[in-house]
Amino acid sequence: MGERRREGGRLLKAGKLTKAEIARQLGVSRTAVSAWATEMENGGLRALKQRIAPGRPRNLTPEQEREVIRHLKRGALAAGFPTDRWTLQRIQQLIEREFGVTHHPNYLQRVLDRLDWTPQVPQPRAVERDEEFVRAWLEHDWPRIKKGAAKRA
Repeated sequence: MGERRREGGRLLKAGKLTKAEIARQLGVSRTAVSAWATEMENGGLRALKQRIAPGRPRNLTPEQEREVIRHLKRGALAAGFPTDRWTLQRIQQLIEREFGVTHHPNYLQRVLDRLDWTPQVPQPRAVERDEEFVRAWLEHDWPRIKKGAAKRA
């Protein structure tokens, strides 16, 4: 139970202050104090301890969320997409296909944040790139070019 709710309950129970005075003292709205009073009428101080989390329930179960992460780690190609890049739209399609749950792509980023998933965008590389040639150039040609530029400067 929050400290302010607890203190508000004590002050309401003591009956020495008005709801407006309690609200000012605790830095909350008068409406909040009135809601606490209603809760206390129905169940005493214990009623203030029972808080139901607000908001809509999650669309995916924790097991389904873990399964989504497993799919994402396998890659977009393994999920049947033409490239190995995950986009919000592709993740949305995957979730809808696998679990029958629809998320709006804009909302889906919140789900991914909660799952600690950040899309990693690969650096673009030319298909024709020869890694051995690049390594040799960096080891032999680049130092020579850099040294020559330093002499000219």
